[in-house]
Amino acid sequence: MIKETAWKWIEDHREELISISDDIWSYAEYGLCEDKSSKLLADTLRKYGFRVQMGVAKMPTAILAEKGEGKPIIATMGEYDALPGISNKRVPWKEPLVEGGMGHGCGHNVHGVTALGAALAAGMALEKHGVEGTIRFYGTPAEENFSGKRIMVNHGLFDDVDAALSHHPGNLNVATLASSNVISGARFAFHGKTSHAAANPEAGRSALDAVELMNVGVNYLREHVIPEARIHYVIEVGGGQPNVVPDYARSHYYIRAPEQELLEPIKKRIMKIAEGAALMTETRLEAEMSYGGYHKIPNKVLSTIVTANMRQLGPPEYSVAEYEFAAKIAESFPKEDRVNGLRKNKVPDWEKYVDTDLVTDIFDAWDDGTTSPGSTDVSDVSWITPTMEFRTALNVNGAPGHSWQFTACSGTGIGHKSLIFAAKTMAGSALDLLQSPEQLKQAREEQINRLRGRKYAQDPSVEPPLEKARELAESYKGKK
Repeated sequence: MIKETAWKWIEDHREELISISDDIWSYAEYGLCEDKSSKLLADTLRKYGFRVQMGVAKMPTAILAEKGEGKPIIATMGEYDALPGISNKRVPWKEPLVEGGMGHGCGHNVHGVTALGAALAAGMALEKHGVEGTIRFYGTPAEENFSGKRIMVNHGLFDDVDAALSHHPGNLNVATLASSNVISGARFAFHGKTSHAAANPEAGRSALDAVELMNVGVNYLREHVIPEARIHYVIEVGGGQPNVVPDYARSHYYIRAPEQELLEPIKKRIMKIAEGAALMTETRLEAEMSYGGYHKIPNKVLSTIVTANMRQLGPPEYSVAEYEFAAKIAESFPKEDRVNGLRKNKVPDWEKYVDTDLVTDIFDAWDDGTTSPGSTDVSDVSWITPTMEFRTALNVNGAPGHSWQFTACSGTGIGHKSLIFAAKTMAGSALDLLQSPEQLKQAREEQINRLRGRKYAQDPSVEPPLEKARELAESYKGKK
């Protein structure tokens, strides 16, 4: 009965939730600079009687809001940062809304409002039915760039939480049990000396040469790291014009591996390569390497609860227009991309979905014991409290993540239906946990067993790079 109350609330407020998601889609703000998005979320939480704190963990766009009293405390976690370079209109072809601008190509407009809707509905149902406990909404900035949840964890904001729920749009409906790669971000800035590139090149020391030589060295390193590792980079600053030897150049790296212990040796070798590049070019290296964080601790107890709620609700039903939209997007990538994705992820009976643009089946998690190549700061939370991040279909089957295709779907009816389905799933799961001390106990025991005695090393001195974020946000605005 209590879950039906929450689900009815979401259905009754469907248009409001969709409107908030669409507004955040339009704002498309860079991590730690989600000013409009976070204000909209916080204002909505206050409107429905939540106690709201803004600017927690020294992040102006971070939110902690709650309703109810006492234990247990169930968290819903929402993200709302966008990505540079993947702006797109709500059309099934590539047409940037802002050329080179930000876009929600990871669906965080849906992510954030899923958690918002679930918290509002569960909080209202909890109050109406007189159930003891607290629903707590975490607005978590900067998942894509500065790992906002990691900062919140280090400031102790999850220490009293009994279980945490998150959702991420994807191309399947599943409460996944895969772990995730640890990620470390690094910037390598080289300082050289300018000169005229034709008249007196011998007087110059090219910082760009250092960046390029470092990249070459790292590319040779790829053969000699574990196959699960991932190394990717961009050149952020490469000089002004060809006839001036650049005295400053900078690259930005992401380095990933399944666990921290496997990541550290790779980071050390990359640092040596950077030092070697500086030595070869007689430039000065300035390296900024972040700590690698943690891999995700899956939780089968929570996965089972979430899957049961998905099945109780049933998947979204798409309109003819939405299927046509998805089919048009599917024309933008080769069919083998879809086949490769299904096979790589070991989707059960994958052959069944080769000709399916929008997957509506609900899967039991099949991936326990595997590691996703991607990374997320949800992983940091999973070391503190039992955590589940489930997926609902939003992206077209086979389309890449972090793409214009994902941006387009996130702002359409396909994204709206994923949002409502996910919000109901999360609200129902939260209310199940609030009323089941035994399941919470089992989830905690499983988390402890999977941790095998390992502990999260919290550091409350961790601070967000606010100035750097604002600087980067300006550079990613694109051209209208």
